[in-house]
Amino acid sequence: MDAPRFRDPQDRIENLTDEPILVVCPRCSGRASVTRERLTCAGCALVRVPPEPDYRAWNRPVDPFFREPLWLRADCCGGHTLWAFHERHLDLIEGFVAAKLRERGLGNRPGLSLVARLPAWMTAAKHRDEVLRTIAKLRATLS
Repeated sequence: MDAPRFRDPQDRIENLTDEPILVVCPRCSGRASVTRERLTCAGCALVRVPPEPDYRAWNRPVDPFFREPLWLRADCCGGHTLWAFHERHLDLIEGFVAAKLRERGLGNRPGLSLVARLPAWMTAAKHRDEVLRTIAKLRATLS
């Protein structure tokens, strides 16, 4: 069966901070979450208030508020890092990569959407299977 069609929802990376970003807890190395207001870890009860956001961190495998390593990150495709803020971000990447028909959005600035800015190594057909396997491994860490 062919992969489904993907229509770019025009999400931008900064729009994904409306829900908690999953990070590695700096105290216990368990799964913690970050919002614009704080970092919290249910495992060790850590709570921190963030410094000013680092907008240079938006396109790296760290959260933009505390700059902690993302929980959902893994090596992929020969030395690259596949990463996502949370499950919805992972779903978006997976939907785009898995689709054989990818429709770009027609919004005000379609070239600035999250999927329009995915790196070429991630969207290349030759890497599709490895990227999808890596996404499946990351998804398994959510349960």
